[in-house]
Amino acid sequence: MRKYVIINADEVDSVDFSKVEETSENTLRYSLDNSQTFVKYEGAKPGFLYGKDTYTHSEILAVLSGDEWTSDEPF
Repeated sequence: MRKYVIINADEVDSVDFSKVEETSENTLRYSLDNSQTFVKYEGAKPGFLYGKDTYTHSEILAVLSGDEWTSDEPF
């Protein structure tokens, strides 16, 4: 089952992209203020994510639909 972890943008350098579903910093989605992003993984939680909250798919969708991640402004 896929799991999701929100990290601070300044922690992106510590991400081992071989252990998460994203392929590089360029494939990450950031919060509207660019202060946070998230990664997803399957299986065992990668060590660099220890101590961080883990979300299920439905939980992360609820977070990402919030004001910090989604704007009502047209593009």
